[in-house]
Amino acid sequence: MLGAATTAFGALQLLPGDPVAIILGPSTMASPEVRAQIRDDLGLDEPVVLQYLHYLGRLLHGDLGYSYQLQQPVSALISDQIMPTVQLALAAIVVAVVLSVLSAVATAGRHPALRAVASFWELLSVSTPPFWLGILLLTVLSFRIQVFPVAGASGFAALVLPAITLGLPVAGILGQVLREGLEAALEQPFVVTARARGLSRTAVRVRHALRHAAIPLVTLSGWLAGTLLGGAVLVEKVFARPGIGALTLQAVSSRDMPVVMSVVLLSALVFVAISTAVDLLYLFIDPRLRTDEAARRFGS
Repeated sequence: MLGAATTAFGALQLLPGDPVAIILGPSTMASPEVRAQIRDDLGLDEPVVLQYLHYLGRLLHGDLGYSYQLQQPVSALISDQIMPTVQLALAAIVVAVVLSVLSAVATAGRHPALRAVASFWELLSVSTPPFWLGILLLTVLSFRIQVFPVAGASGFAALVLPAITLGLPVAGILGQVLREGLEAALEQPFVVTARARGLSRTAVRVRHALRHAAIPLVTLSGWLAGTLLGGAVLVEKVFARPGIGALTLQAVSSRDMPVVMSVVLLSALVFVAISTAVDLLYLFIDPRLRTDEAARRFGS
């Protein structure tokens, strides 16, 4: 979190232009005295080191500052816009995991032609730009067939197309990783034992091999879930959804530093939280990790 705050602060300091001039706008007739007063009110007349230290001090007290442009607390702006983005990111990761699991379980170790078809659609989904996929889905399913709404964030129907647009490329990556893990797990001796007990091939895949292959899937899912916050910017723009994406674009274009730095910190916090959750999920998926941890803790 400290690294994210420092990097964001340093990057914004390197941007060209005067923040006060950007805040006032290109057509302003403000006098030098007014400009100096604004600079003093925002603390921009202080040395950069003091600005940085004051910024960290406010963060330690939970103060994200005020938006230069909107003149509102940044915490209030983010809290108003974060729920649509969280809904979109969660829906996208659900779409990605479901599609990847279905594809991998159905094709791992099967006929080479079936595996080749699955690999082709995964490569296609990963290579397709999200904004182009979103426009294509809008054209077919909103403008022509009119199944889903064109824009907005009201109701479940408005979430379907954005979630597919954001989750389909992720599904392609997860499907490839999970298939390789499943094929490696299906070659282990426990598969022969499970089959000897009378379990069907599908039961062996779902009940035993899938758990063994889930560790790489969970690891990659955790990392990709954090990146969805950045990917949501384009998707929210294409589907005209409210959210952090629109707020971030507006803040970057107007050099609204408190908002930009707060969004960066939010992204870092999401990565930290997801990484911690993934580490804990490992212990649930693979009981052997709990046994190894207990053995190390008690020295046996």
